[in-house]
Amino acid sequence: MKDGRQIDNRSSIFHPRWIGAAVPPILVFLLMVGLWQWTVEFWKLKPIVLPSPAAVWKAATEKESVLAKGMLATGAAAGLGLVSSVVIGSILAILFSQFRWLRLSIYPYVIFLQTVPIVAIAPLLIIWSGNNLRTIVIIATIISVFPIIANVTAGLLAIDRNWIDLFRMHQASRWQTLAKLRIPAAIPHLLVGMRISSGLAVIGAIIGEFFVGNATSYDGLGSLMTQWQSQQRTAHLFAALVASTLLGIAFFLIVHLLGRTVFRRWTTAVDLESYEP
Repeated sequence: MKDGRQIDNRSSIFHPRWIGAAVPPILVFLLMVGLWQWTVEFWKLKPIVLPSPAAVWKAATEKESVLAKGMLATGAAAGLGLVSSVVIGSILAILFSQFRWLRLSIYPYVIFLQTVPIVAIAPLLIIWSGNNLRTIVIIATIISVFPIIANVTAGLLAIDRNWIDLFRMHQASRWQTLAKLRIPAAIPHLLVGMRISSGLAVIGAIIGEFFVGNATSYDGLGSLMTQWQSQQRTAHLFAALVASTLLGIAFFLIVHLLGRTVFRRWTTAVDLESYEP
């Protein structure tokens, strides 16, 4: 208590709330690493089958600059894909919320596009778009756009009928209702979709690099994985896998930070901290 006001320091990383939340994942991580090391030693597995954590760490330090460069390349493609999915998905969701006939006509095809294996259409995208960054961004966008469309559409339509009646009573137009009521109410749902899509965008970028990297000098994490797999460098493959995981976590934290800062005023309707993906 200071000057009659209570100081809320829950945002500090040293607050017991955050420390308590961080301890269980850390303990699980240490347990998994210990079990991994024990499995390698007990079964005397060859490094080509399953390298030890120490071997993976050594491979990561040897290729530190290469992995960092790969994370930047993959992160750029995933970031562009995530931004594209947010823009495209939000526009489609707004159209779906305003025109029921459009939603009934097109939404089934959006679901169909989501169910088509991306590895089946990736070769076609390369033929149409070429072996370049653009193709990787397109693949990342296709994989990550559906959660945006689904969540934003739900947010735009899930408006309390009393609020709708209030806007009608004041003779608000459809677009005024959209701009002043539906879109602000849908922002928390957008953030939930972005949390899901942030990881999918990284996955899509890596899948795109599996195909594009085979024909170019592209140096993303997916290309590195393909290269090291052909050379049977399993420890380096694990190092690239860990790097891709860290990249996905970074994207998730960036979206969470946006929800806590830029979009904080609109997130009171949904408790984002209680959301568990």
